[in-house]
Amino acid sequence: MRRIEVFAESEDDEQIIERVAALDIGKAEVVCCVRLPAPAGKVRRVQEVTTHSAMVGSLSDLANRLVDLGVERVVMEATSDYWRPPFYLFEAHGLQPWLVNAKDVRHLPGRPKTDVLDAAWLCKVAERQMLRPSFVPPADIRRLRGLTRDRVDLVNARNATKNRVEKLLEEACIKLSVIASDIHGVSGRAMMDAMIAGERNPKVLADLARSRMRSKIHLLEDAFAGLKVGTFDDSHRFRLKMMLERIDRDNADIAAMEAQIEVLLAPFGDAVARLDEIPGVGPKAAAVIIAEVGLDMSRFPTPGHLASWARFAPGIKSSAGKSKGNGTTGHGNRYLARVIGEAALSAGKTDTFLGARYRRIARRRGKKKAMVAVGRSILTIVWHLLADPDAQFHDLGPDHYDKRVSTTAKRRSHIRGLEALGYNVTLQPAA
Repeated sequence: MRRIEVFAESEDDEQIIERVAALDIGKAEVVCCVRLPAPAGKVRRVQEVTTHSAMVGSLSDLANRLVDLGVERVVMEATSDYWRPPFYLFEAHGLQPWLVNAKDVRHLPGRPKTDVLDAAWLCKVAERQMLRPSFVPPADIRRLRGLTRDRVDLVNARNATKNRVEKLLEEACIKLSVIASDIHGVSGRAMMDAMIAGERNPKVLADLARSRMRSKIHLLEDAFAGLKVGTFDDSHRFRLKMMLERIDRDNADIAAMEAQIEVLLAPFGDAVARLDEIPGVGPKAAAVIIAEVGLDMSRFPTPGHLASWARFAPGIKSSAGKSKGNGTTGHGNRYLARVIGEAALSAGKTDTFLGARYRRIARRRGKKKAMVAVGRSILTIVWHLLADPDAQFHDLGPDHYDKRVSTTAKRRSHIRGLEALGYNVTLQPAA
């Protein structure tokens, strides 16, 4: 049997870009290739390759040169963070810079590799419109993104130091973490400060417990019993003091950064308020979503495009009529993935449609797949809220699935279940 595949007509524009430039970017130098229309009476296009310093003055001169040549598009690979200066400078000069994924412009096998050949190859691929640009947010979103990402990194650094503190206490035979769920709470911090000050009496340290911890005083005395035999020496004291001071500095830096995030987030207050209505998404999560996705949803034609860009959609690999691989989503934006994953887990604990969806999928396919599925639903809601400023979030309710389920299918399922247990089932309509 012959299979016929029918496709809609492609909308790709295969027209060559008349004036295009490409950059091979390094830390100290930038190689620029420019391709221009062929002169009158000639067939071959004009190609010009030049090398420039990566300093701002040289890049500004290059940008002015490209403007004078009427270049329509400047393409560059995402090389570490070295692409940022030329991209931002060219953008400020009114050019149209494109950042592209290096995987999309790999050389053909056996092709020599030099900076000049790389720039020429990238330019030839770009002029035939065979590349797609990566998402680079506008300046106001970039400033917010820088702060939200730095905040995540600071929190990670603080958590790493907290883990080192627990490791040090275990090394000193102090079992505080067995009794206290958070050794950096009010009680735990007071005890560690007292140890740094020289206190070695387990009873005195245990008596520093506050609130509910006071019911565990006898257990705390056992946890600090190692102090009697000198397991906590001056080296431990010095290291613990340095770690706690570092945690305090991180706390202060995080608080200052959050205040600055609030300032930059003020112009987007309406968007934050609408995103905050989504179950599992709070103000901090909304700030990260806006910083990573932006507000212009025209970059993502449909919610599916946003979910695919965020890697909350499984990849498709098919050959010879068979699907290959395990349908993994791949690696996307780790900052966005983290906050969407946390929002999905939080939503799973709520009495909402998203909570019911999470629990429904988790029972059948596990928590990880449920998190991805609910995360995709959250991104779909985010797309609609940001694409239409007048859109408002409306929860479908935790009983949405129960209301829409087919009564025939549900009745058949119950009958089969009872018959499998050895019962004869006779149905009689209720009066």
